[in-house]
Amino acid sequence: MAIEHARAVLLSKPWGVSDVSQWSTANHAGRKIGEIWYERPSAGAPGSALLFKLLFTSEPLSIQVHPDDGFAHAIGLARGKSEAWYVLTAAPGAKIALGLSRHVTPNQLREAVSDGSIVTLVAWRAVFPGDVIRVPAGTIHAIGAGLVIAEIQQQSDATFRLFDHGRGRELHVESAIAVADAGPVELQGPPEPLSNERTVLISDPHFVLEKIDLPPNSMWRADVETETWLLVLRGGAQMGQFSVTVGDAIFTEFDRIEIDTGLDGLVCLVAHTGVGAAPVLVRRFRSFDADEQVQQPELPLPVSVDQPGGTALYPPVRTVQ
Repeated sequence: MAIEHARAVLLSKPWGVSDVSQWSTANHAGRKIGEIWYERPSAGAPGSALLFKLLFTSEPLSIQVHPDDGFAHAIGLARGKSEAWYVLTAAPGAKIALGLSRHVTPNQLREAVSDGSIVTLVAWRAVFPGDVIRVPAGTIHAIGAGLVIAEIQQQSDATFRLFDHGRGRELHVESAIAVADAGPVELQGPPEPLSNERTVLISDPHFVLEKIDLPPNSMWRADVETETWLLVLRGGAQMGQFSVTVGDAIFTEFDRIEIDTGLDGLVCLVAHTGVGAAPVLVRRFRSFDADEQVQQPELPLPVSVDQPGGTALYPPVRTVQ
């Protein structure tokens, strides 16, 4: 049983940004921050199956691919790496790459890496705040400049780089070719609204990503049975004993968490292990006057997608195909 205020770890990256104040008040001493990782606060806590992070890009990231669990196990790793992105902000013209524009053979992929033409072989597409993108293991992908993205992934460092824009880091061409689905990606299903407060954004065999949008001055209870992470995107709340605001995350499993929203309500992403919707989210009555007490019906635990930021930070969710 656990309800914990996650520790935010700021990571410096050459493609990062100098201002992450919207998401963290920590002093980063002028470093370019590329990622914020959310971790369990105790060093002695059992490892988690999922990793929630924020990505900040001022330059394009590498073109890469991740192995599935089977390949990862074969090379001595605990798990592969499937992930999903929720676009929080996007500069005009910001793009991501997902899959290839056409099917190629392993030799053709190897040649595209060698001559640099893989940059145009990948399928680039424009993204906007609120877009959600599923990136299963085996999908060749890249993130462009000018984006803030919330990412949920399997807890794994298994990354094989194919192209790195001359940064001098090691490439892993043969391993990448061995695990890559060298062609266009399959269409992903649209987000699934479950109630006014809850939307399932991504349902992957390794995790479910949802978005919840809870009204101001309301109280909720969730009985959590699996590893669950909640990342605040807007507003704030009292979650158990912790007061949370934008950029804060909560880890919980095998516990009951009480959520008491404030004057601005609460919008957050919820990621959990397992398949299908999480346990029900129950709305409890709150009253400022005894005559106004109302018992609300039970609702399933809400889930959310990534939100791109741009001019409108919380637009309707759009699935990127």
